[in-house]
Amino acid sequence: MSNRRDFIKKATLGAAAVSSVGFSGFAKEKEGKENTIDFSPKKVKKPVVISTWNHGLPANQETWKQLKAGKPALDAIEAGMKIPEADPNVRSVGYGGYPDREGKVTLDACIMDHNSNCGSVCFLQGIMHPISVAKRVLQNTPHVMLAGQGALQFALSEGFKEENLLTPESEKDWKKWLEDSKYKPVINIENHDTISMLMLDQEGNLSGGCTTSGAAWKMHGRVGDSPIIGAGLFLDNEVGAAAATGLGEAVIRTAGSAMVVELMRQGKSPFDACKEITERIYNKHKNHKDMEYLQVGFIALNKNGEYAGYSLRSGFNFAVSDDEKGHRMEDAKFKMSWDK
Repeated sequence: MSNRRDFIKKATLGAAAVSSVGFSGFAKEKEGKENTIDFSPKKVKKPVVISTWNHGLPANQETWKQLKAGKPALDAIEAGMKIPEADPNVRSVGYGGYPDREGKVTLDACIMDHNSNCGSVCFLQGIMHPISVAKRVLQNTPHVMLAGQGALQFALSEGFKEENLLTPESEKDWKKWLEDSKYKPVINIENHDTISMLMLDQEGNLSGGCTTSGAAWKMHGRVGDSPIIGAGLFLDNEVGAAAATGLGEAVIRTAGSAMVVELMRQGKSPFDACKEITERIYNKHKNHKDMEYLQVGFIALNKNGEYAGYSLRSGFNFAVSDDEKGHRMEDAKFKMSWDK
């Protein structure tokens, strides 16, 4: 009996010791010591903002400015993402984005806070800033997602102005495409794609957003991964956040961002989590008809302020902002080059 009591006592004390360690110490196997878990605390670096592609840099700079001025996290994300949405030279986001095969610019966006409140719009037309409409869905409706004409009606009721988003440059490119009318996604060849943003704020809370005009020359009505919570964006404030870029269909099929967060919950680093899910997507698509032009990338950020990016093919980069090094671009590691 004494041996049994001693065993129970030791097990209880061990469990209490583990539970007393905050999540800032991620569980992981110690290198070289199989099945030994390291719960040592880590220093938290905050705030941190990361976002996808070159157009993420001016977005980060505005978000950082708003954050440092004391603005709430979602307001800061909205302000930053409105920069590429309004830039006609960013041909995959908002105003000036490439249209669908009918010549109509259709927009998708979502936003999510640390309490798992979400707002999303998809297949929205005629509104310059879908990220702002998504935030209003979060704040002013009992829903997560509004689509198409319903999303437009809601935006107009909230005071947004309807306007033409097809620029002369994008219209010219669309008419040229009509000559052959062949649909083949060209992702990151010109370094243009979805902008996804993740933030760890001064209080240590996570939030994020996505906005895009989607794949050029898509079928009218197509919606990608960007407005779908769990595909294009996901976060759990106890664990971390992740967001996707690239061919939305592949991300939707695998619930990509949610899976990255779940791997971080299991103790994986942001880099290892992004890499594993990217390779999972590759394995599921290596014999798929989309493989010829498939590109998928993820960014991830955990509660310690550790971040990473990883992509299936070369060419993916992301913007990073923090107090340590300021604003900068970083190239993501990748599984293969485009010529493979």
